[in-house]
Amino acid sequence: MTDLLIRIFIGSGDPDNSEVRQKYGFLSGIVGIVLNICLFIGKLMAGVFSGAISVIADALNNLSDAGSSIVNMVGFKIALSPPDHEHPFGHGRAEYVSGLVISFIIALMGVELAKSSIEKIIEPQELEFSTFTFVILILAVLIKLWMFFFNRKLGKKIDSVSLRATAIDSISDTVATFAVILGILTGVFFKVNIDGYIGVLVSIFIIFSGIKTAKESLSPLLGQMPDKELVGDIKSMVCSYEGIIGIHDLIVHNYGVGISYVSFHAEVSSGTGLSESHTLIDKIEKDFKSKFDCVVTIHIDPVDIEDEETVRLREQVKNIVKNIDECLSIHDFRIVKNPAGHSLIFDLAVPYKFRLSDIQIREMTLTEIRTLDKNATAVINVERQLAELD
Repeated sequence: MTDLLIRIFIGSGDPDNSEVRQKYGFLSGIVGIVLNICLFIGKLMAGVFSGAISVIADALNNLSDAGSSIVNMVGFKIALSPPDHEHPFGHGRAEYVSGLVISFIIALMGVELAKSSIEKIIEPQELEFSTFTFVILILAVLIKLWMFFFNRKLGKKIDSVSLRATAIDSISDTVATFAVILGILTGVFFKVNIDGYIGVLVSIFIIFSGIKTAKESLSPLLGQMPDKELVGDIKSMVCSYEGIIGIHDLIVHNYGVGISYVSFHAEVSSGTGLSESHTLIDKIEKDFKSKFDCVVTIHIDPVDIEDEETVRLREQVKNIVKNIDECLSIHDFRIVKNPAGHSLIFDLAVPYKFRLSDIQIREMTLTEIRTLDKNATAVINVERQLAELD
């Protein structure tokens, strides 16, 4: 069914294309609005007939979902807007904002449901079971389950945070409605009114779903580590060029899906002429934009690979930091030679979640360097990596 809707309303366009992405977002939104309004009407009628607060609350939850679908569509529309004077990096992050708004709506409905459910616990009312109510709720479970798979598939196709949030909301609704069904059946067959208690449990589930969705939407807004696969592709591509020794200080800024700005330092031999190095870096930048469809800025770092003593000391220091931990690495290594003892100057790259502090790492490294040469000094700049290159 999902593939049929995609063929009818979207076709075979490239999911990475901004206009095609908007079509995916609009398809999800229209389907969500239509189905959630139908579910709201059906559940509201069932709730009124049965007198079950949990059913009425579930109906209101579906109404909020229809509103979430509208927010989603607006988010995709804004995200497609071109860059302007105030927003030169475009409006792609509006999609993340819409996901965040949806998460607040989910959490708010959970809070309102909790209030109504507690009132029902304090002043319980007798429930009236009807086949109509039962059928409506079973249909609602099946429809929401389909919407979960529908939005999850669309979200995967275009790598959308907001559509994944919508999918999570759908599965939350499925569980909530199923819990309502169990509550009603318990009241009918065991004569125990747990309608209010079921409502509280459902509300807690909905609130936690909203919090989880908010975290997923906030992460790209605040800035996050680039995907390991992307980092690996970048490193492999750049290091495949003759003349490139290695890269470090990689930073990826994400301004929305398909809108990225990348910068890193590329190591070249210090013996290579400036003009030749510039020509090489210029070619990499053009090829990079063609392959990854993003803007890249590359800084040239000269590395002395001809001086035997520099090469020897660099390898020894590499081994020292690797012995401390395999995830550590060095770059920008150079030495200042003098008769009293060489000064080793380098940057030591450390993962953010490393077990040792910067001071501990620096002291351990310096101690090991002095075992090589007691007169040697070291100027060590410990830096936390913004991308996991090693």
